[in-house]
Amino acid sequence: MTQVVEITEAASFQVKEMMRHNEEEGSYLRVAVKGGGCSGLTYGMGFEPEVAETDDQYEQHGIRILINKEDAPILQGTIVDYKQSLMGGGFTIDNPNAIASCGCGTSFRTAKKAGTPENC
Repeated sequence: MTQVVEITEAASFQVKEMMRHNEEEGSYLRVAVKGGGCSGLTYGMGFEPEVAETDDQYEQHGIRILINKEDAPILQGTIVDYKQSLMGGGFTIDNPNAIASCGCGTSFRTAKKAGTPENC
């Protein structure tokens, strides 16, 4: 399977630290899209112990990644990075398919999928 989402080295280091801290070593990292937010879609990331029938999987920087086949077209070409600053750190998601996002930057929509917006 071709990679849908690119996980940078900085993000993969942080994911591995989180896996170790939460005793999730050996789990998969799921990158997902859900309905909601001001613009209609939001991102989700979490750990899963098993692969579902509807998942595509691949490995990058030693992290096993799961993407639901339905989410793959929306996430194609997305880059997940981790940025550190004086105020702390956090994951950033750069999705070339997003045509609009809300002011807080946590939700988006694409040309083909608007999602289900909520009031902010």
